Amino acid sequence: MHEIGMCEGLVELIERQAGGRPVAAARVRVGARHAVVDEAFGQAFTLAAAGTTVQDAVLELVITPMTVGCHNCGESSESVDSLAVCPGCGDDGVDVSGGDELVLESLTFAAAGSSGAATGEVPGVPWHSR
Repeated sequence: MHEIGMCEGLVELIERQAGGRPVAAARVRVGARHAVVDEAFGQAFTLAAAGTTVQDAVLELVITPMTVGCHNCGESSESVDSLAVCPGCGDDGVDVSGGDELVLESLTFAAAGSSGAATGEVPGVPWHSR
């Protein structure tokens, strides 16, 4: 489950960005080529965040597609399947590009002393898994 290593790095980045403030939510963009499983990623995030200022955060995971170009028929399309084949002719001789990003898009901080929250936009902070 490679999601654990990714989430450990993500939690470290969020803690640095938060500067000690409790985090209510985080939005993360992950490319399809990383082949993350939503449920496994959520569980790994919960595990990695336990005991940190991130532990109560709601995680929003956005999977971005990759571009698949076929050698056989020349068709180009997007896919979130890491084992993509050409949707036109079914050939597996394809070039794949994109879909390899890991980006912390935004954080929402828990407002101190109230039930509200404050959003802290993080302008496309990439992180790398271990």
